[in-house]
Amino acid sequence: MTEQLRQPVPPFKAGPGAVPVAGTGVPGLASAGSSRRWRSPEGRKTWSVRFSPVLAFWLAIVMVLILPIGAFLLAAFSPRLLGQGDEWFTLSAFSAAFKGTLLQALADSTALGLVAAAVAVGVSLALAWLVVRTDAPGRKIWTGAVFALLLTPSYLLSMGWQRLLEPSGVLAVAGIDCSWARDIYYGPVGIALILSIKGIPFGFLAISAAMRGLGSEFDDAVRVHGGTFIDSLRVTVSLLGPAVWAALAIVFAESVSDYGVASTLSSTSHFPVATYAIFDAVEAFPVRFPVAAAVSWMLLGLIAVALLLQSMALKGRSYRVLGGRSRSGRTLSLTRPWKAAAGGFLTVLILIALGVPAFGAVSASMIDGLGSLQSDHPLSLTNYDHALHSPNLLGPLVFSTQMALITATAAAVLALLCARMLAARSLTVSAKVLDFILLAAIALPGIVFAAGYIFTYNLPVTAALNIHLYGTASLLVLAYVASALPSTTRLLAGSMSQLQESMREASRAHGSGPVWTWLSVVLPVLARPILSAWLLTFSGTILELPISQLLYPPGSPPVAVGINQALGTYDFGGGTAVEVLAVAFSLAVIGLASLIFRLATPAGWRKTGPQS
Repeated sequence: MTEQLRQPVPPFKAGPGAVPVAGTGVPGLASAGSSRRWRSPEGRKTWSVRFSPVLAFWLAIVMVLILPIGAFLLAAFSPRLLGQGDEWFTLSAFSAAFKGTLLQALADSTALGLVAAAVAVGVSLALAWLVVRTDAPGRKIWTGAVFALLLTPSYLLSMGWQRLLEPSGVLAVAGIDCSWARDIYYGPVGIALILSIKGIPFGFLAISAAMRGLGSEFDDAVRVHGGTFIDSLRVTVSLLGPAVWAALAIVFAESVSDYGVASTLSSTSHFPVATYAIFDAVEAFPVRFPVAAAVSWMLLGLIAVALLLQSMALKGRSYRVLGGRSRSGRTLSLTRPWKAAAGGFLTVLILIALGVPAFGAVSASMIDGLGSLQSDHPLSLTNYDHALHSPNLLGPLVFSTQMALITATAAAVLALLCARMLAARSLTVSAKVLDFILLAAIALPGIVFAAGYIFTYNLPVTAALNIHLYGTASLLVLAYVASALPSTTRLLAGSMSQLQESMREASRAHGSGPVWTWLSVVLPVLARPILSAWLLTFSGTILELPISQLLYPPGSPPVAVGINQALGTYDFGGGTAVEVLAVAFSLAVIGLASLIFRLATPAGWRKTGPQS
């Protein structure tokens, strides 16, 4: 029966008298029959190309991922090839990147990444042990706080602290002298603090997952041989080596590629970092695309070094601790003083990571005339009324909502196709190429995506091809989709790989077509992961900053740009009110979508398949 489902695609019907002479010459598309060579009745060879879905898929991948990023990075080596200079091959852009402020920015980013990785992973180790291995109070609250922190952009965390500590901020209005804290925060210490906070969720998720798979037999072995509690902890940490090194690499990569802190706290503190140097090079006049590309190469090199060090640290060692006799880890019952200490640690951490930024944003949004010279600053909802009736404040939120809806839907559909290719029983060459492209794209900072789109879709050759996307909302959506596609695909590929082919084959054997098979067999099983991927992309897009700042169409700024513009004109009340409204709206959409899924879908959809 299976063989009946694998019948070859019917031959392409060319004109009368045409004779096929050869198969397709397009690698990876032979089975799709997208291209055929035919011989005309007069004996002359001609080509006819059929626009198949597979060809359309690869064209989309080239347009959104390969072409913009590849052309931009190539500009660092060959400016003349892309109309950016007179030399076919040169390393002058790299020479400029290793001088003065750019070199200082690269050194600062490296140092900040190292500090943030060390602090975040150290805190994550303690957190994972308290949450997974003990009965510390507040464990469930912290698990929810991790995902809230994961979805919160770094620039919102930074701006929350700024609203409290700035000279005319919330604490100054309340008559509290915080100049000592301001001096510390506006500098490398403050930047490292925000980057470390932002890195904690990545470290916690990596280490806690490995710790849950570590049985209690190793603790028992240490105790039997006379080891102390410290010895047991040392063994546990050594067995968690792969997760710890993975967490270090991820947090380092996230920190050096972060743009949110760079555009807010770093620029205000006059502390140069690499991502803001790329922005400066793209926004300068004349534009220095080769230099921006060279700095991007340096960032990618830093991330590659981190991954190489991770590989070298784990090479030649075995960390295989899971087996048929593995037992679940034992929960340690803390004494009352240790419970109080653990609860205090978790409370302080949540306050620093989420409480202070949230309080800073909400309190600033409710203070009338914050940042102005007026003597009286009453608490009111005037700023929210101003935000809801001002086109310059409400318009960006509406525009970002539209962009996020389109991006989340497009990225989910495209990611499903990518995940389907990656989850095949045997990977074809095209699937392996796609896997490599998506894996490489995950390491690309958002600011590199944005610079690549500006560069590529502003080239004379794109205008000659009648592609006029620069300065349009379409280009913004394409960049959003390109940025979200790698992570969304990874999120769906795991669930897709768990789907057995026999389910689809059984449906087809009973007479269902491919569309009905997908709707009746695949969709119910993958409904929950698809919803999670959609929500993750939506919430990440609506508050996205680097791509929005470089690619927004004139007159239609997204909400992240609208907030910065309001703050730049000293409208602190209106800017923070929009900030709070955007976060609340994003959470409301997530809650509403989850509620609709729970109420509108059949019970089987919620109980079947991966529970992501």
